[in-house]
Amino acid sequence: MSLSLAGNAGVVDILHDITLEVAAKDTLGLVGPSGSGKSSLLMLMGGLERATSGEVEALGHDLTTMDEDALARFRRSHMGVVFQSFHLIPTMTALENVATPLELAGQAGAFDRAAAELDAVGLGHRTGHYPAQMSGGEQQRVALARAAAPRPDILLADEPTGNLDQATGEAIMDLLFGLRDRHGATLVLVTHSPRLADRCDRVVRLVDGRLDTDSRRAAEAAE
Repeated sequence: MSLSLAGNAGVVDILHDITLEVAAKDTLGLVGPSGSGKSSLLMLMGGLERATSGEVEALGHDLTTMDEDALARFRRSHMGVVFQSFHLIPTMTALENVATPLELAGQAGAFDRAAAELDAVGLGHRTGHYPAQMSGGEQQRVALARAAAPRPDILLADEPTGNLDQATGEAIMDLLFGLRDRHGATLVLVTHSPRLADRCDRVVRLVDGRLDTDSRRAAEAAE
């Protein structure tokens, strides 16, 4: 797949001839220098950007042929996305932020499931609080609970600890990997942190919009 975006300076090539397969329940780290295309690749994988050429297939579905409504339904049913910025709705409580996507998807017991997910990330006592009443780490925990609540097949995380201090960031990553293990989801993680990348089963490095290296953990590669 390739991606080009048009801007004031003309068309800019972001990704070039990317071929990448991710196995179910795998944990993939996307690393590389700033501007290498990591976030753009994650956005393509989530159907949040359109490939200029090629195909993006997830769970047997070609995302490049779907219209925006179909993509939104697919993400709602199969994907959880966590961003560096928390993207919480400021006028909704933590419980409402997590439950609303479930309600929109027509899932029964949305508020009960939302409460359970908030409890799982240590925020069972903060369900009635608004984002402005919570710290950055707490807001990211709400975002994790929201992403995990639909029991997604795929979790996409774009620098989820980028706005947090080291200790809080490590706690968030423990929760993210824990949610991944609990729900058996495939996890794709964009990170600048070698320590976080080392926790992934496989690490892909991008440079200038191209795949540079693709490696698995030594223990797995030796099997």
